[in-house]
Amino acid sequence: MKLKHLLILLLLSFCSTPKESNNSDETPELKDFPNPSKNNSSLPYLITGKDGNLYMSWVEKRDSIWVDFNYSFLKNDEWTEPEIIASGSDWFVNWADYPMLAVDKEGNKIAHYLAKSSSGTYSYDVNVVIKPKDSSNWSTPVIPHADGTPTEHGFVTMIPNNDDTFLLAWLDGRNTESNHGHDHAGAMTLRSAVMDLKGELSEQTELDARVCDCCHTTGTQTPEGVILAYRDRSLDEIRDIGFIHKKNSAWSKPQFVSSDAWEIKGCPVNGPRISSFNNSVAIAWYTEALSKPTVKVAFKTDSSFSNPIIIDQTSPVGRVDIEMISDEKTIVSWIDGGDDPAIKYRVVNKNGTMSSTKTVSTISAARGSGFPQIEVFNNALYIAWTDFENQKIRMKRISLD
Repeated sequence: MKLKHLLILLLLSFCSTPKESNNSDETPELKDFPNPSKNNSSLPYLITGKDGNLYMSWVEKRDSIWVDFNYSFLKNDEWTEPEIIASGSDWFVNWADYPMLAVDKEGNKIAHYLAKSSSGTYSYDVNVVIKPKDSSNWSTPVIPHADGTPTEHGFVTMIPNNDDTFLLAWLDGRNTESNHGHDHAGAMTLRSAVMDLKGELSEQTELDARVCDCCHTTGTQTPEGVILAYRDRSLDEIRDIGFIHKKNSAWSKPQFVSSDAWEIKGCPVNGPRISSFNNSVAIAWYTEALSKPTVKVAFKTDSSFSNPIIIDQTSPVGRVDIEMISDEKTIVSWIDGGDDPAIKYRVVNKNGTMSSTKTVSTISAARGSGFPQIEVFNNALYIAWTDFENQKIRMKRISLD
């Protein structure tokens, strides 16, 4: 055991330590920015569509069981009137596995939410709805997995292709049916498919046969193809971040972003986030290897990733997000779980230098606060999160000029 820990320490020693830039505090002030949600709202998701618009999707509860899934986009610096994507009373609404939206360059839209498939607690399906650019209505839901098992399906990534189709990737629990719930013998899998605007599926593929049960998947489209990242799971319960690359219509074999060697018996519900700018790609994630809570980022170099850069080791609880703002620079956000829990972020350069840590807002560290979202649009950083104590969504904006 001592030898094992020594090896892990040696691996961790290759991580770059923070080097703060001299001009790190020369940043404008974060200001509150209106958002289109109402009361009883939560689970914001920010995305810049391939059509060039900034979108926000979220859920609002009408009562104890009925949920509306909404979206809006920013137009002339104001949010458009919210539109309901879908509504239901049989949904699985979860603080970590939230609905989201994707938009291609033509303005075609797809969105997904989770709906219960049986009375079991962890029994639900991914439901995808489609709104082509020339349609005024959303389609009836399509389930992208055809296994029909009353098991977990979720943590979806949706990426627009350039041919009126979307790549979908999700965690799929069909192999866990033999023993329902989280205490099962079969493993969670990572699967993908391509969906067109009619809801028809192709290229249905198992990408990894054993992954972490309830951590986010994430993906980005680059000029060289799609990259997906997720939390893997070895037979020894090492749950480090894996990635897989789709190039020329073929998927690579899974690889590790970094060898943190985080051994944990249960899912930490703390997945990675990925972002790209032209050919540059960066991944941010959280780990507790050797019982040291740490937020890290790594930049892609050819077919692998660079040694990780340590973003924070004070008292993070993870729930990261990331946005690249140039070929050499990215923004990483996370929740700090110290005496006064808060959303924080840093600007990080590929060479390892970074800004000082900036505080966005205090926040409850409870699960109900969800995963704060960041998005860069028109040279400004937008940050949205759930104000759990007041059951509403808050947003701030800061200029990056």
